Order: sequence, then C-alpha cells, then structure tokens
Amino acid sequence: MLFDLDDTLLDRDQAVDKLFSLILANCYKEVEYPSKGKMLKRFKEYDKSCYGDNNKTKVLEPFFDEFPPNDRIPTHSIQDFWNTNFPYCFSVSQQTVNIIDSIKRHVKVAIITNGTTQRQKAKIINTNLNRYFDTIIISEEVGFSKPDKRIFELALNRLEVPAESALFIGDDMEKDIGGCQNININGIWFNPHMIKNDTVIKPYDEINSFDRLLNYLT
Repeated sequence: MLFDLDDTLLDRDQAVDKLFSLILANCYKEVEYPSKGKMLKRFKEYDKSCYGDNNKTKVLEPFFDEFPPNDRIPTHSIQDFWNTNFPYCFSVSQQTVNIIDSIKRHVKVAIITNGTTQRQKAKIINTNLNRYFDTIIISEEVGFSKPDKRIFELALNRLEVPAESALFIGDDMEKDIGGCQNININGIWFNPHMIKNDTVIKPYDEINSFDRLLNYLT
C-alpha cells in the first residue's frame, strides 16, 4: 500500500491551526475571540490559495497587511519561520498508527509525498512515521512529483511489487488518484469530509476512515 502524506496520513488543517496559534503568540498581543476567529479564517484562506507553493511569504505578508501585528516577522525571515515551525505542528493519531502497523504486518507500505525535502522529512520524523514505512519518497528529493507517473514507478521499483498488486491512498483526486491511475495502480480516495467528486476521475474506491483499509488485507 502506498500513501500520500498531507491530509491523508497527517491532518494538515489541524497543523495550520497550531501554526496560527504560534503566530498569534509571537506577533500579537491579546486578541479577543471574535477577532481571533476572523483572523484564523483569513489565515486559512491565504494558506489555501498558496498550497503547493513553497514561497510562504505569499501567505504571511498579505495576512500581516490585513491584520497589522505588534511584532511583524521580517519578510526575509518568513520562509525560515515557516520551515522551522510548521513541520512540528503536525501530529498523527494513534488510530492511524495502529492501522498502519496492522497493514505493515501483511504488505509493504510506502509514502509518496510532494513537497520540500526539509519540511516533509521533518514532519515524518517528528511524528515517527518513518518507523512504519518501507520506503519514503519526497518529490524534491527525487526530481519529479505527483501526478507524474515516474514517482509512482519509483515506489513500485523500491518495493519490488507490480502495479496491479498495489493500492494508493490519497486525498487529492488529480495528483493522487489520477496520478497513480496513469501507471495502472488502483487509487483509493481518502475523503473524510465527504466532499463531492467534481472531476472526471473515478477512484477504485472511496473511504472516509482508515479502518476500512483493513478490509483489503483479506
């Protein structure tokens, strides 16, 4: 089984909440609850609009312009602040760990993730996910990213398994499911928020909870 990282194994939205709290603590004095809620909403909108873009000044600069802080992070330091702190805002649920551990007893498991090597490795090591996977492939490290079929081919080669024997689990319909289908891997769409599939891509299956993956072991 092959897994995506962000918003599949790890809850990125929860990590964004934690990073926002860190920004409040570092850059603002007391903020009242109604204002805090509005600020969080806008912060998430800025983050979402720049998701996949490694230049995180595009998130914090407009946010600081809209909500002037008491202590503004200098523009030249924003990227370092993000790279240093964001990976440590992630956590993995014990249920996910238990399920991966159960799966690993029966089949080989891998992570395929887009992103920078530094940031993705920090997330994986901080959450101890590196202990459970046979191989971990990060796009920056290997030179190509999902949906490029070569990143999936690399995982199959490392695990020494054919495409027809593999499953890929991810939340992104185009990069994850469409990408793995380019090499004839069955893609399982992880959709915990039950959003509508408005693409032409048809996943092999759809799940809203990891425990359903255990059915594939039989």
